[in-house]
Amino acid sequence: MRNFQITLFLFFLLFCFDLSAQDANPLIYRINIKESIGSNTWVYLQNGLHEAVEKEAAAALLHMNTYGGGVAEADSMRTAILNAPLPVYVFIDNNAASAGALISIACDSIFMRSSGSIGAATVVEGGSGERASDKYQSYMRGIMRATAESHGKVTTVREGDTILKWRRDPMIAEAMVDERIVIPGFADSTQILTLTAGQAMELGYCDGIAESLHEVIVTHLGFGNYTLETYNPSFYDKIKGFLTNGVVQALLIMLIIGGIYFELQSPGIGFPTAAAITAAILYFTPLYLTGYAQNWEVLLFVLGLIFIVFEIFVVPGFGITGILGILFVFSALTLALIGNIRFNFEGLPATEAFRALMVVLGGTGMGAALVIYLSGRIGKPGFLQFAALHADQEGYVSVPMDPASLIGKTGVAATDLHPSGKVNVDGEFYDAISLKGFIDKGVEVEVKRYENFQLYVIGKGG
Repeated sequence: MRNFQITLFLFFLLFCFDLSAQDANPLIYRINIKESIGSNTWVYLQNGLHEAVEKEAAAALLHMNTYGGGVAEADSMRTAILNAPLPVYVFIDNNAASAGALISIACDSIFMRSSGSIGAATVVEGGSGERASDKYQSYMRGIMRATAESHGKVTTVREGDTILKWRRDPMIAEAMVDERIVIPGFADSTQILTLTAGQAMELGYCDGIAESLHEVIVTHLGFGNYTLETYNPSFYDKIKGFLTNGVVQALLIMLIIGGIYFELQSPGIGFPTAAAITAAILYFTPLYLTGYAQNWEVLLFVLGLIFIVFEIFVVPGFGITGILGILFVFSALTLALIGNIRFNFEGLPATEAFRALMVVLGGTGMGAALVIYLSGRIGKPGFLQFAALHADQEGYVSVPMDPASLIGKTGVAATDLHPSGKVNVDGEFYDAISLKGFIDKGVEVEVKRYENFQLYVIGKGG
């Protein structure tokens, strides 16, 4: 009986030892980068690094196979990797082209499949795929060089001499962007540099060749026993990635601008208001949850809308409140796209600010085009056919005609007419528009005609 108890005790000790050994296995956290670099991959990397830190992973390992993508998102991703509080490695499972090369160079170590390649980071136009202007190439060269330099220098001994050399030669990184940089034996002055796994090993841009993640972890990273977890994006992550895409954000801004304009043309709560509110929620919510949009930026947007409405309905004309309203709305839409805390932009990448400005300008431009197009379609055959009264409404008058009796009478400008405002005629206030130039408050005016609820006036003697 005693022997049986001892055997059970030994089995219990072995079981506990096995459990503790399993708990002691270091955690390697995998983040897949296997699509075009864009808002989705940026969200995946952000969340993946956050979870890796929370779970106290020994390292994050990017499993990459991409042909490139957006420069702005790639720059944000490389910045996150460089600032990560844990080691970040990458396994290039065939392709790390263009933006993928930038992200890979930011990692602490690069491992490649024997059939893999890295390079070809020339900036191209998104629509045509043609080479972008020298301004963009220069910037890309700069961030590629800076990323390579961030890994510092190493000391080597050659023929008895101690030599300090870059761990990753910045000229190699620049040659991936600019064909004018010659790397003897690898690229002449007519070629953008793209390296095979073997060539990358030779030039110090690959720390090991492997055919699987397991080989990378065991052979090159030295983790004999390990636990591998993979970041799996949720449906919400995919929606957030979709809504933070630059094109989608520009479209949302277009709906916000268009909705506000058409609602102000027909005061009340209708479809334009619903469209503008929905677009604003979809625009700000993912940015707020991601940490980009701050409370004050959302309040700035709302305050801008209040100023615009106040300018139109309370202080007719176009003055300081209208200008401030437009400025507040534009600033809120732009600043929400830029990572800052209480207006602190220290360390802000230039690409992030440029992208934010282009998205808002693009959305505003599309909003203006939408307003012009739909304004011209109102009342014409199509889906806006019944948005206005037609000429066959005989016998009906859509506006009161009593003010028409004021034609020829004189009054006083109750506000500045720039060119619209209010006038006082016979002790009553009316909306009015100046027919000739601007009219200052207090100037005597004469009513010339009446149309669509408004008097058309000229300054007395004008």
